[in-house]
Amino acid sequence: MDGPSLLALLCMLAGLGCATDERIPHLSAEEARREFIELAEGLRAGDNRYFGMRPLEELRAKLADESLEDPHRFFELLRITELETNQGLLEQATRHADEAIDLISLPASRSPPGSELRKALAAMHMQRALAYLRLAEQRNCVKHHSSQSCIFPIEGGGVHTDPDAARKALFGLRAFLEHNPGDPEARWLLNVVAMALGEHPDGVEPDLRIDPKTHEAPAGLPRFANVASHLEVAGLELAGGVVTEDFDADGFVDIVTSTSDPSGSLRLYHNNGDGSFSERTESAGLDSQLGGLNLIGGDYDNDGDVDLLVLRGAWQFNDGRMRNSLLRNDDGTFVDVTHGAGLAVPARPTQAACWADFDQDGDLDLYVGNEAWAPAELDFPSQLFRNNGDGSFTDVAAEAGVTNDTYAKGVTAGDYDNDGDMDLYVSNVGDNRLYRNDGNLRFTDVAPELGLVGPLQRSFAPWFFDYDNDGDLDLFVGAYEGLLADVVRDYIGEPYDGPPPSLYRNDGNGRFTDVAVQAGLDRPWLPMGANFGDLDNDGFLDLYLGTGNPDIRTLVPNVALHNVHGARFEDVTVSTGLGHLQKGHGIAFADIDHDGDQDIYHQLGGFYPSDAFANALFVNPGGGGVQLGIELRGNRTNRLGVGARVAIVVDTPRGQREIHRAAGSVSSFGGSPLGRLEVGLGDATRIVELRVWWPDSDTRSTYNDVSPGSWIRVTEGAEVVETLRVGRFELN
Repeated sequence: MDGPSLLALLCMLAGLGCATDERIPHLSAEEARREFIELAEGLRAGDNRYFGMRPLEELRAKLADESLEDPHRFFELLRITELETNQGLLEQATRHADEAIDLISLPASRSPPGSELRKALAAMHMQRALAYLRLAEQRNCVKHHSSQSCIFPIEGGGVHTDPDAARKALFGLRAFLEHNPGDPEARWLLNVVAMALGEHPDGVEPDLRIDPKTHEAPAGLPRFANVASHLEVAGLELAGGVVTEDFDADGFVDIVTSTSDPSGSLRLYHNNGDGSFSERTESAGLDSQLGGLNLIGGDYDNDGDVDLLVLRGAWQFNDGRMRNSLLRNDDGTFVDVTHGAGLAVPARPTQAACWADFDQDGDLDLYVGNEAWAPAELDFPSQLFRNNGDGSFTDVAAEAGVTNDTYAKGVTAGDYDNDGDMDLYVSNVGDNRLYRNDGNLRFTDVAPELGLVGPLQRSFAPWFFDYDNDGDLDLFVGAYEGLLADVVRDYIGEPYDGPPPSLYRNDGNGRFTDVAVQAGLDRPWLPMGANFGDLDNDGFLDLYLGTGNPDIRTLVPNVALHNVHGARFEDVTVSTGLGHLQKGHGIAFADIDHDGDQDIYHQLGGFYPSDAFANALFVNPGGGGVQLGIELRGNRTNRLGVGARVAIVVDTPRGQREIHRAAGSVSSFGGSPLGRLEVGLGDATRIVELRVWWPDSDTRSTYNDVSPGSWIRVTEGAEVVETLRVGRFELN
């Protein structure tokens, strides 16, 4: 028919005010901003577990009542101190803590050891210590941020120059330990605060002292330097995601971050190609996109550039019914096409999604893992959106058999059985699922049959990768069930309850074996954001785990694990300087400076408003093996080659070896580039052959004219590769 399309008419009838172009209706930046500001105001006005101010206001009203008797007043003060600490009202929190301690100190001193009064006083000392600890971090690590701030073990430039708040935190921790001498969490924090004061190890009693190098591998790896603040790409954010891609096709990797702060926008840092960055958030149209615990990249419209999907609402149950944002990339600027694409409603809480061409029709489909729970009002099934090829999507999850119907925390796609189509793994609060792709958008959950339902209880982030370079995809699944106490007990050699992650080795016969224990991964790390890459260019994929949980007290180092020849993983956290203590979320491995090794951008920050922190850009010091950069360009396959498989045969001083990669195989909480592979070749002296398999067309190509250290473009079906000129520069 003539005139506006049916999709545009529906958009107008829905009151969305969508503008239209030749492709699909979209929201204006102002409309999107108003929508998200209204959402943020609603969260803050209510009793949301992270942002709601109503409980705090109710406690203030109770404490204003002069008739409130002392025992009740004390416990209300204890509660308000915790809430104010979480909300970042730290001066108020410390005043209320002091008032509570003054109120109970004398009667507690007259009570017998182990009395309820003494326990209550100890609890207040801990809460006071946490308020002062966060205040110490803000006055030092945030206000006077340096490259060594919060890097474990804290030393050098990381030592606090304004020690007052840290000393008060230390006092509170010691007071708590007097009543709870065996408490592992207080013991850990005592060591961390002593480091921040420059008084570790001598300033900690021998029976309380913890060695930060307990798990460190003897050899280690060279140290990475955090240059984010120097390059002005650090920001100050709560938990969020990151995507690293060349968004404007100028040949350099840019950075986009999100934050779960419902009033905080996405940020875009443009790589200028000379060692500097420029923030282009507003000009890129991203300043109107507020909130988002995670975001992922994918070329949904098959135009060769990477679009963005912002994921919202995770961990917030009914409060999490906020829409995601599909942001179309138009030459480095972004347009919100969520409504027109059919992805806006129903809005369900999520932090997990992945792009893959599940039906092998040449464009990327989308799976979104939603957080369903038992009550009927929390019935949030996951969604499989088939790409219709016209900029819109249709949810076919029910027909495909992949609604999951449980609390999804991570999703990843990969062809585990090498049959040419992409399978789907979902990690949950509960049993995990491996949906085998049976073709024609039909899937079967084979996780119980193959023993892939664990780690049990809560698990993420998952990903497919070939950690042992044997040509089939293995599966890593992080275990999130655990406490700070489990991490501490692991450091001091005591039994702990937290489960380890699972490393499912693909046995090549359709079966898997969990080899986490044999591979040295049997530790309780509490990973949240996590990813894989090659720290030293040896051709074996290493792990970097961003750790923590929402609790303010959970300050544990993020963990770097070096893959030793595909046989085991060694802890190199301390030697690499990657042991950041702040809560770790989105992680991206990318050769940002084009010097032939992978750098790491790490989005940092907690869940509560007080727990914001600066992100990190860790520059790889080099010194490892040589690298091969590969850009894939599909024809019958999707443009970025997601799902293609690459094998590189190289000569080394010890003979030939093979290195395997899966294009587009990424972590569910990471943001490494989709459009390029950065493959370490170790000590290769020659590339014997490069093999590329394009499963959608079943095209198999072999190339023998590739040099180590080069950047190439491989086009589906082409007889030769194209050598690219790449500008190199220093990040300093």
